[in-house]
Amino acid sequence: MGISARNQIKGKIESVQEGAVNAIVTLKTEGGSTITSTISMASVKDLELVSGKDATAVIKATSVMIGVGDMKLSARNQLTGEIINVTEGAVNASVTLKIDAENAVTSTISLAAVKELGLAPGVKAKAIIKATEVMIAV
Repeated sequence: MGISARNQIKGKIESVQEGAVNAIVTLKTEGGSTITSTISMASVKDLELVSGKDATAVIKATSVMIGVGDMKLSARNQLTGEIINVTEGAVNASVTLKIDAENAVTSTISLAAVKELGLAPGVKAKAIIKATEVMIAV
């Protein structure tokens, strides 16, 4: 099955913390980053998610925020890296952030935000993704 989500990051499940309704699934990427996902217990059971299983974190580009500087946030995923590409459109821009040796994350944000934050290749930044916005595929 092909999907349109721009960010498909492969790795291995590091842990599954089960709750009554949801679980927190932690994925260690092939490049060494950690991505956390909050998904339903039904999905954990249906996908047979356990530590050590190969999986892919799937994240829509519109669910990825970009930040610069020191930030204290509740978002579980704060992936530090360097911007490697900015493609500007009339209203929005596509920003790609290299997060480790193997992976990059792409964000679709407003052109105004790109200008206000001074986003350009070489700038250090963070991709901010709520755990509830991360899907897990196997």
